[in-house]
Amino acid sequence: MLLAAGTSSRMGENKLFLRLGDTTVLRRAAQTALAAGLDPLLVVLGHQSDRARAELQGLACKEVLNPEYESGMNSSLRAGIAAVPADVAAAMVLLADMPFVPPEMVRQVAKRWSGEPLAVSVYGEVVAPPILYSRALFSELMEMTAGDCRKRVVKQHRNEALEISWPASALADLDVPADVDRARSELEGG
Repeated sequence: MLLAAGTSSRMGENKLFLRLGDTTVLRRAAQTALAAGLDPLLVVLGHQSDRARAELQGLACKEVLNPEYESGMNSSLRAGIAAVPADVAAAMVLLADMPFVPPEMVRQVAKRWSGEPLAVSVYGEVVAPPILYSRALFSELMEMTAGDCRKRVVKQHRNEALEISWPASALADLDVPADVDRARSELEGG
């Protein structure tokens, strides 16, 4: 599941539609998830959802609308979890604004998971997506209401989690214009 519903308040404009190379941040993230083999790919949309749908046209993904997107990422996670098909054993969560997460990272998390309640990516000391939640945790995720509840779920089950270490440099996300400039420079070789 790709979380892409936020308002990009720190960026000053919707970062999903900024260009990275020959595509947008949103389309690049969806292509990464698809290249990693995520099926079905649920893309949780909210802010400017019609524009996001147009941006995803032609990609094999299912859009999930989060009407409560302004209340934060937990509402998007709940919307996505609620849309996971009943026959799916786990949900991999990705963020659209993490352009340094390549398909191979996502594949490795899925490949190495062997039924633990969750599989977490660790960048130095920081836990961040891709994170895989087993169906056993879906009810806890659906009960989340405030702030950092998803982090509480990870914290509560961390001792049972598969941890996969990645370079700290892959953690970079896009929050402010300088982040986009840096990503363009690194990803476009300029």
